[in-house]
Amino acid sequence: MKRVKEFFGKIVRIRGFKYIVVVILAVLIVGFIDQNSVWNHFCNQRKIAELEQEIELYKGQYESDLKKIRQMDNDPKIVEKIARERYFMKKADEDIFVLDTDVEAE
Repeated sequence: MKRVKEFFGKIVRIRGFKYIVVVILAVLIVGFIDQNSVWNHFCNQRKIAELEQEIELYKGQYESDLKKIRQMDNDPKIVEKIARERYFMKKADEDIFVLDTDVEAE
């Protein structure tokens, strides 16, 4: 215990020790602890990059959907095709047979 007290006594007597402690604390606060820290800044930049990629994905989907909507506005046959394929709609005199592609092994 005596050695520990001597060690800390020598450290405290170092010239400019209080300035070193203040600088270390400031770096810790600004770098990691504070809400606006450098660490949080890097994390936020990474999130922004991910969200920008997601925006590009949704822009592509939007353009594709807009193209399909324009096709449906111009051609009623496309509306009929989508209604038949996706929603199994039929005309009054038709019968629809849905074939299941899943085959169970027996």
